[in-house]
Amino acid sequence: MTTTPISATGTSTESVRRQIAKERGFSLLELLVVVGIIAIFVGAVVLQVGVASGTDHETQREIARLKNLVDLAREEALLQTRDYGVFFTRSAYRFYVYDYGLQKWNPPLDDRLLTEHAIGERQQLRLALVVEDRELVLPETFATEDDEEPEPQVLVLSSGEITPFEARIFLDPAVGEHVLTAELTGATEISRRGYGTP
Repeated sequence: MTTTPISATGTSTESVRRQIAKERGFSLLELLVVVGIIAIFVGAVVLQVGVASGTDHETQREIARLKNLVDLAREEALLQTRDYGVFFTRSAYRFYVYDYGLQKWNPPLDDRLLTEHAIGERQQLRLALVVEDRELVLPETFATEDDEEPEPQVLVLSSGEITPFEARIFLDPAVGEHVLTAELTGATEISRRGYGTP
């Protein structure tokens, strides 16, 4: 009759071996599979955050440029006692000066900054415009050569007053957008909606 060696605690060495085998943990293959799954999830999150932050940076740059140009048009209007206007399309905007002699709006010929600006050089950014609490339907393009120059939706008057408006620039409004708000007094302010902010 063979006897199983018994340890000092009263358990057999065979049962100790089985206990050790159970507590041994994960095999190398199991660990590699788990690490691979985690790497795929981390990569997807990093890629998504990278795309969102790139869009965020570009929309931020575009809204800052629009604010600076509206502020510049207001300064020019005050200094030169001229009325300026801004006409928006879905992907660009253009500044105009009112010619009282011809009684029409003309693009400024003597100012290289206050001209037409397309938004989103690398991505298809879009514009939306709310004027006096009413969202406007923006055209896709500016008037052609044969058409009359359009009436600007936003006026920047020589008195320093601005048509109250809210211009939004975005790639996908569900993800986030940057907003330029102008008050009647001429004060302008940039805010941001979305992009993970409350």
